[in-house]
Amino acid sequence: MPTVQVKDYYQTLGVPRTATEKEIRAAYRKLARQHHPDLNPGDKDAEERFKEVNEAHEVLTDPDKRKLFDRFGEDWQRYRDAGFTGDEQFTTPGAGGRGRARPGRGATFDPNDFNRWYTSEGDGSGGYTFYSTDEGDDSHSDFFETLFGQRGGSPFDRFGGFGGGFTTTRARPQARTRPQRGEDAEVPVEISFDEAFRGTTRQIQLQVSEPCPTCNGLGEVRGQECPTCDGSGVVRRTKTLEVTIPAGIDSGKRVRMAGQGGPGLNGGPAGDVNLIVTVRPDRRFERDGDNLRTEVDIPVTTAVLGGEANVRTPTGTVALTIPPGTQSGRGFRLRGQGMPKLRSRGGERGDLLARARIVTPANLTERERELYEELRNLRPEGTP
Repeated sequence: MPTVQVKDYYQTLGVPRTATEKEIRAAYRKLARQHHPDLNPGDKDAEERFKEVNEAHEVLTDPDKRKLFDRFGEDWQRYRDAGFTGDEQFTTPGAGGRGRARPGRGATFDPNDFNRWYTSEGDGSGGYTFYSTDEGDDSHSDFFETLFGQRGGSPFDRFGGFGGGFTTTRARPQARTRPQRGEDAEVPVEISFDEAFRGTTRQIQLQVSEPCPTCNGLGEVRGQECPTCDGSGVVRRTKTLEVTIPAGIDSGKRVRMAGQGGPGLNGGPAGDVNLIVTVRPDRRFERDGDNLRTEVDIPVTTAVLGGEANVRTPTGTVALTIPPGTQSGRGFRLRGQGMPKLRSRGGERGDLLARARIVTPANLTERERELYEELRNLRPEGTP
């Protein structure tokens, strides 16, 4: 039957349980330097050991956390979340009562009381094998179900602070702080219409935290407070990122830079940086998704007789055939002359929708005026 390994922060740092805070910090500094990832690039074992050392240091230098760990062992966080502080006594139902066990009621808890529903086999060495019978007073079961979220298994598996080695017939859940993903950052950026059409790049600057280069994140140098980070172990620096903004992007769209946000906790992944894009309005074109709208000026004679007119597009001008009798406001669709479709592999583009605008000539010559008057006489106003 395999032996369950119990996490011991004192053993991790190599100090006795009676160690002072100064002795704990000294041991931590030594081990942190030895296993720091910057000094052991690519060494996963050193990285994991560094995390364990940091976790042990965090718990044992916090008086409240250390008190809970000394009392309840590596499952101290479960007890803290259940409302324990490490100072209270446990209450259990007496021989004549069926009251529920709860922390902080003042009566002592006798581990021998477990004999009522757990059997043990001693070998004379202080080790026990516990077998759950799931029998006995329901209040006992409810108590541990409240604490540990499940029934069955040896309660001693979770009392690491009692000391002694135990083997168990059930796997004991590991009490670990969950990895947490770092925070995301949002950065607004404004670009022009032409930049949205072609695609562009932007350089952005972010304030980030990182281990202090002077003390390698330890907060001390030769036993003295680090002058660079003032003992915090971290420094703030400005990080510059170059971001590619793809062609065809529209206002409100996001450009995501994975893993460039806030650092993760307890081995969790870093957050992301999201650029929130705004495209400035353009006097030449109106955006309609991947399509563009514009106006094309058509001389009155071309509108009457037909011909060609030049239409502006984001890449230059193209000739548009104008049929005779074109009226003002008539629409023309130029396929593939609109905005690039975002992240399109084939270079597809939307359409350009051109609206005819008839242009009346000004500053007529004397001869032009005579001709227009003659035309008016030939075709009086109101004649279709």
